[in-house]
Amino acid sequence: MKRIAVFTGTRAEYGLLYWVIKGLNESIEAELQLLVGGMHLSPEFGKTIHQIEKDGFPIAEKMEFLLSSDTPVGISKSMGLALICAADTLERTKPDLLVVLGDRFESMAVCQAAMVAQIPIAHIHGGEITEGLIDEAVRHSMTKMSHLHFTTTEDYRQRVIQLGELPERVYNFGAPGIDSIKSLSLLELDELSKSIKFDLTLQPYMVVTYHPVTLSKDGAVDDLKRLLSALRNYPNHNFVITYPNADTHGRALITILDEFKSEIPERVLLVQSLGQLRYLSVLKHCDLVIGNSSSGLIEAPTFNIPTINIGERQKGRIAGETVISCNGDKISILGALQLAQSEEFRQKCKLAKNPYGNGSSSERILDVILNHPTSGLVYKKFYDIK
Repeated sequence: MKRIAVFTGTRAEYGLLYWVIKGLNESIEAELQLLVGGMHLSPEFGKTIHQIEKDGFPIAEKMEFLLSSDTPVGISKSMGLALICAADTLERTKPDLLVVLGDRFESMAVCQAAMVAQIPIAHIHGGEITEGLIDEAVRHSMTKMSHLHFTTTEDYRQRVIQLGELPERVYNFGAPGIDSIKSLSLLELDELSKSIKFDLTLQPYMVVTYHPVTLSKDGAVDDLKRLLSALRNYPNHNFVITYPNADTHGRALITILDEFKSEIPERVLLVQSLGQLRYLSVLKHCDLVIGNSSSGLIEAPTFNIPTINIGERQKGRIAGETVISCNGDKISILGALQLAQSEEFRQKCKLAKNPYGNGSSSERILDVILNHPTSGLVYKKFYDIK
């Protein structure tokens, strides 16, 4: 029986990995080793390990390494602690394969430890471009440390191959986040309102998720201020706002969001984490999505709703016809809001297809993970494109 470790360090990442984790937990061919750390263990970010426990998954290791600091020094120290913690964890668990997703600094540290320990790595969401973030370098670094690759579009598959990875080890199966939209019974609006203790039935609402732009000197904090200033022009909307990630300058954003909520508490729901079911249900019923989160480009288009993507954070990532990209100044944001609410654009959204696929990604990933031989997988040959 294969021992397959899956690492998760954030709420969003866990939601994307959910069906892979579930499949491994139920498989008679594998032993799931679920490694949980980072934001999951932090009360400041909702201590989302409780959701994992509620879902019934056995946790093999709890990895404590996240410092309560969002300075560059604090993030670097958290990375160092994550590497030390991962080295000890992998020595105890000795998995045959490690599964990671995305481009988080803590995931890169876990990959580093696995590389040194000669543990093969399967990486999901490689090959993507986000020019405004350190995640860009992190993601490609994780690709070069990994041995099996699961990309979300063919363009991304070709980029992973361009990085020298063997084509037969690179699979384009679409985005696993879409699987939950297709598989879960999402909440109806009245049921959702009761669940989050905030009435969403009274008027339209926007979903707002804004994360730090980690290659910007100040994290693009001013862009968030301008976004909230633009939203004040919409008194007939409510706003469901989720916390930013534990990145550089993240806590500065939380302070600004707290102040916005205190201005209009009856119209703003600010949450540390909604969990997968409630977050996707919130997307299903919203008027539009606005901010700079990848979920606006990857998951939201499946609901055929407009997304306004602000600033540099997602620059370079493939965006479908439901996405409006704009600069971070107030005039640009207001112009994007006006376009997103136009009847012409909404009709366009209704006919648009999601470039990241239509589900079943996790099932296909799981099949490869379970059936691909791990013996000798750590040996890699650089593939030169002729």
